[in-house]
Amino acid sequence: MKLYLSVDMEGITGIPDYTFVDSSEHNYERARRIMTQETNHVIEAAFQNHAEEVLVNDSHSKMNNLLIDEIHPDATLITGSVKPLSMMQGLDGSYAGAIFVGYHARAAQKGVLSHSMSFGVRNFYINDVAVGELGFNAYVAGYYGVPVLMVAGDDCAAMEAEALIPNIVTAPVKETISRSAVKSLTPKKAGELLQKRTTEAIHNRDRIEPLVPPEHPTLRIEFMNYGQAEWANLMPGTEIEPDSTTVRFQAKNIVEAYQAMLVMTELAMQTTSS
Repeated sequence: MKLYLSVDMEGITGIPDYTFVDSSEHNYERARRIMTQETNHVIEAAFQNHAEEVLVNDSHSKMNNLLIDEIHPDATLITGSVKPLSMMQGLDGSYAGAIFVGYHARAAQKGVLSHSMSFGVRNFYINDVAVGELGFNAYVAGYYGVPVLMVAGDDCAAMEAEALIPNIVTAPVKETISRSAVKSLTPKKAGELLQKRTTEAIHNRDRIEPLVPPEHPTLRIEFMNYGQAEWANLMPGTEIEPDSTTVRFQAKNIVEAYQAMLVMTELAMQTTSS
């Protein structure tokens, strides 16, 4: 049994604000250590429950946050960027399940540090379904026939996962007070919860179906301002919807939609430097 872990940072235990997730800020090194410890709890539980291989994909910001010298020695780590599948790099149909660790709620929703890939994005839509990173990544996993077995993060991310994926196991390690304040478990108690819920998720895997994406999805990205939409519209095949900041792209499959999203959100960030 092979398991795949996508590990973000905003949903990690005890993290309330940007000073923990920005590598230039004073709390970042503390957050890296907790992120690595939290990942190890999930890996350890996976191996204890008969996983033969665990692949970990660092999925936050520049994607080089996890401390490889402290990661469980039997796991394999994907680190760094640029990666063609970003937060889902390395996944294929050979995996029995995926687990999302340190995840957060989508943009425009309640949740600690809620956003969708870029702080310039208000909403992603696949056809008419609003999704964030969690939902989009689950669709990519579903394209490969891989179910998302568990989501760990704040309580709002857990609720988002439960609304999308029937029977999914969630591990809420902190409760949202505001977008920059939380009521959190301690790392020790969070570790116990993560190991328990990972065990449940693996035992429950036959009850969880992959989130199958539409065959020819329409990707729509609603940006915060029109300048961001203009930059995103530089990508061939896109159009700006009338009287809006929403850019549309017709994709041949969800992987193409995902890669189009990566390009458009990166282009849109140019408005912050121009």
